[in-house]
Amino acid sequence: MNKMVTPKFGVGAPLRRKEDQPLITGQGIYTGDYRPEGCLHGVMVYSAMAHAKISVENASDVSALEGVHLVLTGGDVEGFTLPTMARLKQIDGTDHWLPPQPLLCKDEVRHVGDAIAFIVADDSNTARNAAEMLEVDYEPLEAVIGIEEALAPDAVKVWPEHGSNVAFTFGHGGEARTDAAFAAADKTVTIEIVNNRIVANYMELRGCVAEFSPDAERYKLTLGTQGGHGMRDVICKVLDLEKDKIQVITPEVGGGFGTKAFCYREYPLLMIAARQLGTPVRWAGERMEHFITDAHGRDNLSRADLALDKDNRILGLRVHVKAAMGAYLSQFAPFIPWVGTAMSSGLYDIPAVFAKTEGVYMHTVPTDAFRGAGRPEAAYLIERLMDKAGEETGLGPIEIRKRNFIKPEQLPYTTQTGRLYDTGDYSGHLDKALEVAGWADFKSRQEESAKAGKFRGIGLCSYIEACAFPGGEEATVELNQEGNLTLLIGTQTNGQGHATAYSQVVAEKFGVTIDEVEVIQGDTDRVENGGGTGGSRSIPLGLPSVRDASDSLVKKVKELAADKLEAGVDDLELESGIVRVVGTDQQVALSEIVVAAGEKLSAREEVRQDEATYPNGTHICEVEVDPGTGDVDLVNYVIVDDFGVTVNPLLLEGQVIGGAANAVSQALCEQTIYDEDGQLLTASLLDYRLLRAADLPDIHFETRNVPSTTNAMGIKGAGEAGTIGGCAAVMNAVQKALEDGAGVTELIDMPATPLRVWEAIEAAK
Repeated sequence: MNKMVTPKFGVGAPLRRKEDQPLITGQGIYTGDYRPEGCLHGVMVYSAMAHAKISVENASDVSALEGVHLVLTGGDVEGFTLPTMARLKQIDGTDHWLPPQPLLCKDEVRHVGDAIAFIVADDSNTARNAAEMLEVDYEPLEAVIGIEEALAPDAVKVWPEHGSNVAFTFGHGGEARTDAAFAAADKTVTIEIVNNRIVANYMELRGCVAEFSPDAERYKLTLGTQGGHGMRDVICKVLDLEKDKIQVITPEVGGGFGTKAFCYREYPLLMIAARQLGTPVRWAGERMEHFITDAHGRDNLSRADLALDKDNRILGLRVHVKAAMGAYLSQFAPFIPWVGTAMSSGLYDIPAVFAKTEGVYMHTVPTDAFRGAGRPEAAYLIERLMDKAGEETGLGPIEIRKRNFIKPEQLPYTTQTGRLYDTGDYSGHLDKALEVAGWADFKSRQEESAKAGKFRGIGLCSYIEACAFPGGEEATVELNQEGNLTLLIGTQTNGQGHATAYSQVVAEKFGVTIDEVEVIQGDTDRVENGGGTGGSRSIPLGLPSVRDASDSLVKKVKELAADKLEAGVDDLELESGIVRVVGTDQQVALSEIVVAAGEKLSAREEVRQDEATYPNGTHICEVEVDPGTGDVDLVNYVIVDDFGVTVNPLLLEGQVIGGAANAVSQALCEQTIYDEDGQLLTASLLDYRLLRAADLPDIHFETRNVPSTTNAMGIKGAGEAGTIGGCAAVMNAVQKALEDGAGVTELIDMPATPLRVWEAIEAAK
């Protein structure tokens, strides 16, 4: 067997991120670093109540205060609303209703953190002092909190004109066929489970600077986002502007996780203020504001039923997800449970599936996409269910999965919810993970833990997700007069290492180093089109276009060099900034070719794909539980993934381990709690626990790749995969520890906090 040689640059090379030097030395430029001359400062006034009639009593008095330049309230921006960009057909074929989300509430607020006023002053302290002096009169109204409470027949309606707290009802698969499968079943297994609400808590809080040029009748907006073109387009809808009237600049972004993809109220309000005042206006959010204004993630209450035949092969799956939407439908909110339930069947060959989703209004912060956006919820549900099926059938967690996995010879495989899985070997990555994790020797480790008074558990999750959804990402590669290269592309790095990954391909094609390639993202004037970053799309969709644009430009360069060198195009090679006739000393520098051409040379390409990609893999987690305190200690974590093709193993490992940490944090720590009046009790990092680095063991990660056939380079996407596989692996391990150690039979929900674990142990005594 020939040994694969990893290129110095190009796909497969383990290069360190070229972005890191400025970031770790404090030279990175973020939104908060940009303060144009004469910039004023804005603050928002947010609702202190979850549901109330309101009136603002003294806006004119506050606007007259020294240093205050503008006070905007609901009446000043009436008619301007944030749009919901995802509108889908319901089970009955109708479009679901869209509630209005005003930029500023005029008469009624519907969650703590709802927007009431926007104040602009000389500096942030003056603006905040003015906000404290603004008198808001609240007439409290009853609030409804919690999914089941909101669905009760006599529940207060968040939107009385809609007549129900059910925001929408979607469906996947076939209901009649699934009913028939259950009627024929030898046995059924049922699970009811909570997927807890979480807060993104990226390191860099949201901020924005708006500038308006009256001469050009044009805005410049500087903010951290996951895609400037998408942000621009939504704001144009809000303010009824043409797209050429806004330039969006995105500098460095300190984490996005889905939550920075959305247009929030502050951005168009800043633009309105900048135009009225004729000066730049800046707004910078604070951590507590993040908790009560930025879209939350997850928050599902789900039931799943599995129908099995006498041989314990799955006949059917029935899923009912109740997904909290909050007070409004956020930008992509309806799409999240819809795309999630499309993955309900996981890696399993299930001939009949019916998945129903109900969106639910309540007086809370809206939810929307958070890392994985529906697919972690789906994987968590099916993988907890498979563990329970293994328990109830006596097959155990491994055999129940292997007996029902889709086999490689069945691929490509269309699921009953319409997903087309192209390639994979699901038993293969499960077997490898079992081997690395030492599953066969678990009992001996469990006995050693028991001697120390601890409970030990091991759990797994074999997952699949859909990402890099159909479409493309245009890329332009330019050869500059100095002989270096520039790539312009409309994805948006949020810390993933795009500049390194893209540069690897350009550098390989031109025979230069990655430092000779400049990557431009985050400027809607310089980059004409862009789909942004989300759904693990950047590298799978962007890199094939980068490759083809590089190839096209190399062809142009060789044709020009061939004329200059009087040689055939096929006799030329590119290396170290020169074009050389192979086997001779005849050569010409890239810079000379550009000068001779009389203009910058460029090539633009867009490679499109018609189907999503489907990364998959197995996570295995091993835990120790202290029965006296309920503390859960992760002692081992193994990941074996199939990402089709690895572009850069160092970047890939960082993405996967970061995603797994995200999942472990949700599984063990993170808990968003509202009281019955709609007050967020976990509105700061004093009350909302996040995972710390010390809480994680060393994570073993490796790949067992089977290239994708739907992607032009065989890449499957990896940005969210660690999150998708993590929660079920952790919780299945905790459940095993509690069952074996204390006889706990009741299902334990996330987060498995020390108190919740201790209470489960005590209840089982």
